[in-house]
Amino acid sequence: MKSLTHVMFRVEDEIAHITLNRPEARNALSLEMRADLDACLDEIYAKAGAGIQAAVITGAGRAFCAGGDVKGMAGAERRNAISRRSQMRTAHHRLQRLLDLPVPLIAAVNGHAAGAGFSMALLADFIFASPSSRFACSFGRIGLVPDWAALYTLPRIVGLQRAKDLVFTGRRVDGEEGKQLGFVYDLAPSDDGLLDHAVEFASRFRHSSSHSIGLAKNILRQSFEQDLKTMLEYEAFGQGISYSNPYHAEAVERFRTKEPALFDWERFDNA
Repeated sequence: MKSLTHVMFRVEDEIAHITLNRPEARNALSLEMRADLDACLDEIYAKAGAGIQAAVITGAGRAFCAGGDVKGMAGAERRNAISRRSQMRTAHHRLQRLLDLPVPLIAAVNGHAAGAGFSMALLADFIFASPSSRFACSFGRIGLVPDWAALYTLPRIVGLQRAKDLVFTGRRVDGEEGKQLGFVYDLAPSDDGLLDHAVEFASRFRHSSSHSIGLAKNILRQSFEQDLKTMLEYEAFGQGISYSNPYHAEAVERFRTKEPALFDWERFDNA
């Protein structure tokens, strides 16, 4: 794996830890950070189900991610619509890979998640928030529309009218309201306990089938655009592949011989 500049990455107990690491800039998305994220995703995709069972992304310091580097948005070259569109499209592959990550992705949001930082958190499967967390779809404050796929993810999570509220106003939302709106999965009991809380949750997937979870993620994400007939065909496709997975065969044999299940959420064992 290449040397990283603005992201820290490690794998511990089959959990990938991604830490955005520009605390002096509230972890704003530099070009180096984007390249580092790509390298981290390469590593997770390569080891999913074979050393990595889940991933947690958080921010160093007192913020998750302040979004794009607003100070770097000045200059005439930024006003060229064709050039800017091309720059934006270079991020699309990264966003697709985050959405399609074949293991559960948990965002541990400490402090502010604003603009593209909020958008990035929405790409996770689950968002855990600290008591001091603040979310803002703040693009409108500088005359922009949401990016990093928020126009896709946000209304699917909170509904169209509430998405309009967050996009049009750009107002700040704390973790408690985020949970009421539905985009925060859980609140940590304290700021200091956020990461441990998120990692404990991620660890519950250590003995799961990353293969079946990856398939289910991919199919679920398409469910809003497809009709029932198409979804049933995807279901048959996914199940046909999963039946041939050695994990399934072992799980069935354990059930037959009354051995403990490979994966039992209610009887979580981190060993």
